[in-house]
Amino acid sequence: MDDVLLSVSDFVALTNQTLEYAYPVVQVEGEVAEFKVIQNKWVSFKLKDAGAIVSCFTGLYQMRIPLEDGMKVVVIASPRLNNKGFFTLNLKAVKPVGEGSIKKGFELLKAKLEAEGLFAVERKRPLPRVPKYVGVIASTESAGYADFIKIINERWGGLAVDVAHTQVQGIPAPDQMIRAIRYFNSLEVLPEVLIIIRGGGSAEDLSTFNDEPLVRAIAESRIPTLVGVGHEVDHTLADMVSDVRAATPTNAAQILVPDKAEIIRGARAQAQFVGNLLTQAIDNYARQTKDALEAAFMRIQQKLDDRFEQLGVLRVVIAQLNPENVLRRGYALLRGEQKIGATLEIETLDHIIKTEVQDVRSK
Repeated sequence: MDDVLLSVSDFVALTNQTLEYAYPVVQVEGEVAEFKVIQNKWVSFKLKDAGAIVSCFTGLYQMRIPLEDGMKVVVIASPRLNNKGFFTLNLKAVKPVGEGSIKKGFELLKAKLEAEGLFAVERKRPLPRVPKYVGVIASTESAGYADFIKIINERWGGLAVDVAHTQVQGIPAPDQMIRAIRYFNSLEVLPEVLIIIRGGGSAEDLSTFNDEPLVRAIAESRIPTLVGVGHEVDHTLADMVSDVRAATPTNAAQILVPDKAEIIRGARAQAQFVGNLLTQAIDNYARQTKDALEAAFMRIQQKLDDRFEQLGVLRVVIAQLNPENVLRRGYALLRGEQKIGATLEIETLDHIIKTEVQDVRSK
């Protein structure tokens, strides 16, 4: 090649061919500097360490998490020499590394999505009490998935589960999960719940669930979403945007379906409670009926006693007004015309009484 004369354009093209052959894709770690967005379409920044610096360039649509100067990142890129003589890394993906950078990226994207209302409570949809058909996005090789399936089978049998196996960490994971979400949302018969699960991991592992396109895909799902990622202390943007957050995959299973044994116990307790209420109501009704009958009988008896008392009074009055009784007290009732001075004989039950008429009155 020493005697080959190349034009500048040919040299640039040859360099790029050599780079593409030798290093089609590279992963480079460094600190972000001079970050800027150009015309709301492009992103450029410098990636540096203590000994060197390289320019990075990509489309804004490929930025899956916000960046700012000082953040430590890993870029997946293709090295290129452009026609203006600048060596750049054309980015395919960027992810924060290190606890500080991951947290910073999380807070930046959280603020952005929160301002759009994606975490608003009024957006949250309830899950069905007892679903019959659900979709699950998970790594079927993970312990978290195994725990999830074990718990739902123990708690409630007969649930139809459609599983989409995806990676749940690493660069390809977000796009795989996005495709799975779109798959479930395209079905003619939609699952009643869409569950996304993975077990615990490092902050870097779980940062997959802070990917902006993935978070937006969850928010746009027509199917109510249940996300259980990591442990109780872990929080990701994916579970914040979901309709229901579960602390772990096991907790997701507990939220998804009720405990059949607990429902049976509850039903028995409810039946006992209702039975007790009915017994108490019947006893109360019987007691009230008995009291009412006794009160009615007492009122009737009182009325009868009152009537008997009134009859007794009437008997006394009638007896007092009876002419025969008057006569028995020493009076005589005489009929017919008699003259004063006439002598009369009055016959009683035991005697004959002679009397003289002293007075005669006309009616």
